[in-house]
Amino acid sequence: MSLLKVDDIHVYYGNIHAIKGISFEVNEGEIVTLIGANGAGKSTTLNTVAGLLKPRSGSVTFDGRNMLGVPASKVVSLGMALCPEGRRVFQQMTVRENLEMGGYTRPNTEIEPSLEDVFKRFPRLKEREKQVAGTLSGGEQQMLAMGRALMSKPKLLMLDEPSMGLAPILVEQIFDIISELHQAGTTILLVEQNAQMALSIADRAYVLGTGRISMSGPAQEILADDRVRAAYLGG
Repeated sequence: MSLLKVDDIHVYYGNIHAIKGISFEVNEGEIVTLIGANGAGKSTTLNTVAGLLKPRSGSVTFDGRNMLGVPASKVVSLGMALCPEGRRVFQQMTVRENLEMGGYTRPNTEIEPSLEDVFKRFPRLKEREKQVAGTLSGGEQQMLAMGRALMSKPKLLMLDEPSMGLAPILVEQIFDIISELHQAGTTILLVEQNAQMALSIADRAYVLGTGRISMSGPAQEILADDRVRAAYLGG
């Protein structure tokens, strides 16, 4: 069943036509990844789905609801959470306070159980519960950003470049966590520069090139495609 359907969206920055008629869908229970070079429009697409950017034309349907015109502030309460590029944790707040902010749409009675769920998934955050977020390592901040997004109990978790700037061993940890979330039933839309890692865990993939989808299909087929290997996987 289709949870997210994006149909022929066109997005502009001023006079710059950044997204040129992209259409894709994410079915319940899937990991779908958007891959492509820098500037291809991956983050712009994600920000449009999240309501942070408004398309000039086209539609975004989530869980059967037309999302155009829905304020970004209400998107989370409808079941969509974005873990943004560059992590963007609240630097001056503690780990716990960041997580509590992520659960602001949930009833107060659900905050503690949600915190416990996040701490089980990210034991490092439990250890750093009272630490100021700005003093965490890059990998810990990425875990915190993901944990904060999970606090809203999203139907769709959107991850924008979760491996950016992380050491290879931390990248593996983050992708292990994404796989665990998927196995636990979370539907995930993943934007990722590391095409090899993204395709290795995704069900389906869309390849973006300068604002258009150039290729789509099962992730393993995309991973094996010679054109993709040459362009994004170093041959």
